[in-house]
Amino acid sequence: MSSALHHMPLMPHLIIEGLNRYDDRPCLFLGETVATYKEVRERTSQYVQALASQGLGVGSRVAVISGNRPEVLYNIAASSISGLCTTALHPLGSLDDHAYMIEDAGIDTLIFDPQGFEQRAKELKERVPGLKRFLAFGPSEVGVDYPKLAETFEPKPLVAAEISPEDLNTIVYTGGTTGRPKGVIQPFRSGAYMTMVQMAEWEFPEEIRFLIATPLSHAAAAVFVPTLQKGGALYVMKGFTPDAFFDMVEQHAITTTFLVPVMIYALLDHPRGKTADLSSLKTLFYGASPMSPARLKEGLERWGQIFFQFFGQSEAPMVISHLKKADHDLSKPERLASCGRPTPWVHVALLDDDNKPVPKGEAGEICVRGPLVMQGYHKLPEATEETLAGGWLHTGDVGRFDEDGFLYIVDRKKDMIVTGGFNVFPREVEDVIATHPAVAQVAVIGVPEEKWGEAVKAVVVLRPGHEPSDALAHELMDLVKVKKGSVQAPKSVDFVDSIPLSALAKPDKKALRARYWGDRTRQVN
Repeated sequence: MSSALHHMPLMPHLIIEGLNRYDDRPCLFLGETVATYKEVRERTSQYVQALASQGLGVGSRVAVISGNRPEVLYNIAASSISGLCTTALHPLGSLDDHAYMIEDAGIDTLIFDPQGFEQRAKELKERVPGLKRFLAFGPSEVGVDYPKLAETFEPKPLVAAEISPEDLNTIVYTGGTTGRPKGVIQPFRSGAYMTMVQMAEWEFPEEIRFLIATPLSHAAAAVFVPTLQKGGALYVMKGFTPDAFFDMVEQHAITTTFLVPVMIYALLDHPRGKTADLSSLKTLFYGASPMSPARLKEGLERWGQIFFQFFGQSEAPMVISHLKKADHDLSKPERLASCGRPTPWVHVALLDDDNKPVPKGEAGEICVRGPLVMQGYHKLPEATEETLAGGWLHTGDVGRFDEDGFLYIVDRKKDMIVTGGFNVFPREVEDVIATHPAVAQVAVIGVPEEKWGEAVKAVVVLRPGHEPSDALAHELMDLVKVKKGSVQAPKSVDFVDSIPLSALAKPDKKALRARYWGDRTRQVN
């Protein structure tokens, strides 16, 4: 009996099936490009053939770095259909990190945008001997002109490469505890299962005009297939600014988008946040980092009950749990701190340090199992064994359930502050401080302190019109003292212009801590 008998359709099959559904219906809007389903299908076929002509096929390892341009989407589709294993390099990443990822993943092909990354391609060519092929989205001194090469082929019907659910789809690099990013090995089954859960659980509007405001090379694959399956169109921003976002929503009657919390804060704080016409927007998906309940309440009061939160991580992407639109209920403000109920398609448990379920109502590490979960970390067997101990993915997030089954992330395990023998979870302190009308963003960390071991410090970005002062700092400390008690109250408050962000636009606590911990080898005290 064939081993393929029980294989589920994978991303290549879903992309082909979606692109084949329509011909003249609009599929992609990006800058001057307006492409129909037929045009995207034909470009994808040409790109598939171009990749094959360069010797790229099932299992080939490729890195991509680009701004938002139509060719990125054609390449995403073609790479998936060809069975490539792709690693997206973040446009703001450093040369050292990019070189490390390429070498660590054994990547031999770089696909890049010459308009913004010609120099980076040159640097990587000199730095990484293992890079053998360079494909550029246009004329380049470093690489082959990929679109021009693709144009030499006649479009053909799309046919998926012969792949299995466990073949590698992508190696995603995520923050590492040792200072080096860890490569998360995601097989094709993971992306397909994620998409199935999205289609079953996510609240997409009836008519999808999806605004992509994040890097296309990172974000598009996650919403590309659901958009195709529902006959929608992707509207892609070349770069995010509040003005450009409001313009796109108003001009194209955008019905849905995905934003990270820091982008939502920027929209709320912009003058047009109160005047722009967002009436067409039916669903605003948000995730990737926790959102302040106070700012979420502000968004709901201003734009209505359009918010849909998802929770996941690179090791189990996007669909571990979700907080639906109806659950963003202003009559239950405490629920705005939740990441929703676990999806019924994934096993979720709160476990203690012995891998046993915690008593009802108590906090434990959020652990996950199911087809969504990664294979492991690339070339890191010890880290893989630790993270997948006992047949569960240990997310590193500490959570608790309320009486209605809603999950609350108390904090990252490693972010926990131990002060005078007491455990303080920064997320709880951040949520209190964020309720103050002067606060735009806040990050709470532990800093070395002689007497207590660690002291709680709040790093705060103020809203426009508010000035730093000792009085305001004490006001914020007292606010936490009243709400959470003296142990959790910050012993100091630093006012800053911005909080450092990771490549995925999450608050970068590691970079923030480095300012206060210096060259200490241990980040506990």
